[in-house]
Amino acid sequence: MRTYPRNSPEAAARILSLAALADGNLSPIEVETLEEVDAYGQLGLHPIQMQEVMRNLCHDLLDQARITQAQICAIAPESMREMMSEVDDPQLRLTVLQLCVSVIEADEHIEAGESLVLLAALEHWGLKPALLEARSTALSH
Repeated sequence: MRTYPRNSPEAAARILSLAALADGNLSPIEVETLEEVDAYGQLGLHPIQMQEVMRNLCHDLLDQARITQAQICAIAPESMREMMSEVDDPQLRLTVLQLCVSVIEADEHIEAGESLVLLAALEHWGLKPALLEARSTALSH
């Protein structure tokens, strides 16, 4: 799996890309949501750069794919930890987490793979209270 500089827009975009692709499909509503919340701008990327990060993630995932007994392609826990560790700035973590929640909830259905990405971020970053706060703030608006 390729690496990105710590706290770089690409490192953050890769986690967001993982969340967007975790259900095995990038739907039009998810793309619209990325645009509506200005995910690219929030991460400091041009949409073309985000597409490149997403394409690279797909290549990396295919290169190290493991098929589980349920015939589901699963990401290695070490790879997930490495990706999460590339973002250690507290504010960037919150931004990425909020963007991930937005894209995951866009189709109003949360798949197991999407939940795993969120849980990995929460566990690795220790953000459970922050997620609840971000969620309640979003619901109150």
